[in-house]
Amino acid sequence: MSPGSEEAEAGAGAGPDEAATDAEATDAAATEQAATDTAATEKAATERAEAEARAALARAERRSGVHIYLGPPTLREKVVWAIAWNFLNGWTRLWFRVEYHGLEHLPADAPYILAPVHRSNIDFALAACLTRRRQRFMAKDTLWKPGFGAIWSALGGIPVARGTADREALAASQAVLEAGEPLVMFPEGTRQSGPVVVTLFDGPAFVQARTGVPIVPVGIGGSEAAMPKGARWIRPKKVVVVVGAPLAAPEAGGAKARRAAVRAQTAELKHRVQALFDDAQRRAGTPN
Repeated sequence: MSPGSEEAEAGAGAGPDEAATDAEATDAAATEQAATDTAATEKAATERAEAEARAALARAERRSGVHIYLGPPTLREKVVWAIAWNFLNGWTRLWFRVEYHGLEHLPADAPYILAPVHRSNIDFALAACLTRRRQRFMAKDTLWKPGFGAIWSALGGIPVARGTADREALAASQAVLEAGEPLVMFPEGTRQSGPVVVTLFDGPAFVQARTGVPIVPVGIGGSEAAMPKGARWIRPKKVVVVVGAPLAAPEAGGAKARRAAVRAQTAELKHRVQALFDDAQRRAGTPN
């Protein structure tokens, strides 16, 4: 028998089970390579975002001459924050007769993402007064000017630059949460108007997926009546803030599953925020 005949017989003897095994091995190798490529792409994107966040901090520091910490507050920042908090808390309770409900849902000493509905500029002050703990929030880096940078930083501000703010904000958000501080993220993005919570951004759920911290939904009723878009004066209207039960981070493995989990969490957050917003509006006397 010739060598060619032996090879032909060997090939002919390869059954369907062996062929299927070879195909499965090829598919597994392709899947593994795709997963490796996806991980490498995600890592590169994360490193780029972190570099942009550091650049934004550096620009703000050069402009204001203030060192900006993404970690726990310094003693000086604690003092400034305590003074500011007492002023804001006294003013909101006097001017808005503000009521807070559900404060027991706020973690006492662990990081979390606070996700309030957003209808007015005063929502920042109302969110800040939910707890004596300093909460961090994003602000445009041009606010960090000589004489003001230390104040914004002490109040929890984190500078981000317009244009690349999404990546910078996400990287900075992850850093402050990993340092143990709570973070305010308005999931509607910017101020909205009316009784319906608009489509939410995935930012809070995305940051939660990276850090594992809970998201605390919040409804604020009456703030739009007190200071709607375009208003120059703040009216003394009744305001009620309702804090909901925290949303725990879902478990998901693999990039595709994580993306699906983020979308599902955003949808659940929208449902929770709408219910809390309706409750807060009813309690404030301005029902949706």
